[in-house]
Amino acid sequence: MAVNRFIIIVLDSVGIGELPDAAEFGDVGSHTLGNMARVVGGLQVPYLEAMGLANIAILEGVVPQVEPMASYGKMAEVSAGKDTTTGH
Repeated sequence: MAVNRFIIIVLDSVGIGELPDAAEFGDVGSHTLGNMARVVGGLQVPYLEAMGLANIAILEGVVPQVEPMASYGKMAEVSAGKDTTTGH
């Protein structure tokens, strides 16, 4: 049976790695989710893992999926600025 729907999960302020312009804003090395995973000794997020979360970036405790059950991605602003200062 085909499922004709989709769900978008946006975790505002939960960064998953720096963007290409990180150096312009003092954000080199930023990786909120990765740093949280490291501090707590690894994440246990089985559903997000199955959807391909670790296919976006390395996350302690989360295994990349060869055949994720969902599409996954990482968004970046179109505007030339930090999301915090240019708005959502």
